[in-house]
Parts: sequence; C-alpha cells; structure tokens
Amino acid sequence: MGGSFNPVHIGHLIIADAVLSNLDYDRVIYVPAFVSPFKPDMDAEDPQDRLDMLVSSVAGDPRLTVDDCELRREGVSYTIDTVSDIIRRYCPDGKPGIIIGDDLASDFMQWYKSAEILEKTDVIIAQRLYSIGMDMPLLPFPHKTLDNEIMDISSSMVRDRITRGKSWRYLVPAGARFVIEDKRLYRSLSGGLEQPERMKKNERKTSAFLSHIVYMENEVRTLVSPSRFLHSRNTALLCYDLCVHYGFDPMKGYLAGIVHDICKSFSEEELFRLAEKDGAEIPKIERKKTSLLHARAGAALLKERYHIQDEDVLEAVRWHTVGGKSMGPLAKIVFMADKIEVSRPEVKPYLRELCARPSVSLDELFTTVLDETVVFLRAKEQDISEGTLRLLDSMSRKSHK
Repeated sequence: MGGSFNPVHIGHLIIADAVLSNLDYDRVIYVPAFVSPFKPDMDAEDPQDRLDMLVSSVAGDPRLTVDDCELRREGVSYTIDTVSDIIRRYCPDGKPGIIIGDDLASDFMQWYKSAEILEKTDVIIAQRLYSIGMDMPLLPFPHKTLDNEIMDISSSMVRDRITRGKSWRYLVPAGARFVIEDKRLYRSLSGGLEQPERMKKNERKTSAFLSHIVYMENEVRTLVSPSRFLHSRNTALLCYDLCVHYGFDPMKGYLAGIVHDICKSFSEEELFRLAEKDGAEIPKIERKKTSLLHARAGAALLKERYHIQDEDVLEAVRWHTVGGKSMGPLAKIVFMADKIEVSRPEVKPYLRELCARPSVSLDELFTTVLDETVVFLRAKEQDISEGTLRLLDSMSRKSHK
C-alpha cells in the first residue's frame, strides 16, 4: 500500500485491517513515497518524519510493516519498480496484492507499465468515493474490490485541523500522534511565531512522558483484573484532578494513580520478594495481611522492571495502603484518591464534595480522609497498622495547631 502518508491516519489502518480480515493475505506493507506521483507539487513533510509516523503507528502489530525503498530511491518512484523490488526481497508465496483507492482506479491503465503490474500483482481496490452497494465505474482490468468501511478522513484534513488548532488527535494512530506532538509537525504552516527552544524541549519531554504513561497504563491493564484496572484508572483521574486543584504536576499524579495497584494480583511469594527490596522490616500486620504488601512491592517493581526513578511517584505507591509519617504531597493525594475514587460505593458523599472546595487545604482533606479510613476499618473490625495510627495522630495534632 503506497502513499505519501502525510500524515498516516486511521483510515489507512482500517483499509489494511479489511484486507487482512477479508482477503487471503497475512501482511500489509506500507510504502511511503519520497514524492507522490499523484501529488508531485504537494509540499510534503520531511520523508523521515513521515516514515517515523508510520513506523510508530504499526508498533505491536506483526501483520503490518513499513518499507522505505522509495525513500531510499528518492525522486518519483514508478509502482512497477517498487512491486518488483518488494517481490525480489520478500519472496511472497503467490502473487502479492497492491492496494489502490477507487479514486485512482479509473486511470490505472495509464500508469507506467500497468500491464506488467497486473501480471505481477493482484490489484485490490479500496473504496474511498463509492459507498457499498453503489455502482463503481466498470474497470477494464481484473481486480478485487475491498469491502471496507469508508472513512470521511484524509491526510489533508488532518493537516488542516492541526494548522487551525482544531481537534485532530484521534484521527491518527497513537504512535503518529506522539511523533506529531513531539516534533510539532504541520504547525509551521500556520505562519505562527516560532517557539523558543526552551518551550520546544519542554514539549518533547511532555510527549515522551505521555508515551511512557500510555505504556504503563497498558502494562497495568494486563497485570490486574478488569475491575481493579477500572479502580486504578479512577484513582489516576482523581489524582490528576487533585494535582490540578493543589498546584502539582497532574500528569505525574496520573502516572502514580494508574500504577499504584500494579502488584495487586501478585502471589504472596512475589510480594514478599519485592517488598523486602526496600530494606525495611515487614511489620506484623503486613505479614498477617499480605495483601498490604502490594504497595511496597509495587514501588520496588516500578524501580526494578520499569526503571521509574521519580521519588515522588515511588513514595506515593509505597505508602498508599498504610501511609507514612513523612509523606509528601503526591503521596497524600494518591492515598486519598485510592480511598475515595468514584467506584467505591461506601465512600461518604461529603468526602468527595470536600475535594472541590478551594478553601480546604491539602492537609485538611488528607486528615479527614485518613480519619474516615480508620473509622471504616474499625467498623469492619479490621486491624490497623501502627504507622497509620501514628500518621493520624500526627496529622490531627498538626491541624489543631
């Protein structure tokens, strides 16, 4: 499947998925053009940026790949040259298919060496202009018509929406979105002022951090049950809101919230192994109720397996079950969000209402949530750790000063 892919959008992926689902093929190769023969005068984005967007968009799907043969060739490439090159290098079992849009089909016989293309490939015509059930013009060559969904989307539409500051992010695959945001592609078309280098660096850092959050969110989703993942995401959202409310980094809060229960489904043996890595003694209550160890284990796992070094995030995960006397602001926020997020039916409504009051300080809210947590545990006749009681006493004395 050739094209300028300037940028790749979800319509390109939907066509590939339709080919793989409905026809007898096991892989789709995207071939970005150095210069599109159909749009030779178009001001295309840097070829390496278009390649970067494509490669990022097919990550994790072995049915899709990208070949840069036309970029390496440079200039305008003839389809027959690309087809011959692909066949020589990939050695397909049978004829490969070549995917073209129905907007190009009527002129196909005018393509350079079109008869030879027909000998070497099966032409697959993807619907772009004609709805299923409508008559497409009769074509004077053998072909397969793809039964694909027609998307009202184009690369020019995406570029235009980015340029004009309109919504565009879910018109492209996530990988392409990260590249566009990281490199600020298509923004210069608007003629706006160039950003200072400091701001560009900050945006690159933000984009990379967002990509890391998406990765960690998917990791958590695979490690816990669906209901636990829903709790984790609700916790992350409340952490985000509370960080905004109290003036802390909301994306760091979201990350801490999404990963706080990452070890919740681990075995006792694994929880002990990870928890002991912090070098601290394991109290009696945590030996008795081993599920409490998932917080300490989670902090160790994040550092060991995922190389998360942010001390605020690690502290927040480490103390979100029993609390700690010297907890920082993010740790307090994650502790509270874990206890009162919206999927917990037993939470008293006034606790959630307090979160929205500008006059309530972080420590006041934290003390109230901590107090209610202790009351709840006592009502359930559950053991309470000495650390939690000491923390409650410390916060209560602070609030009365």
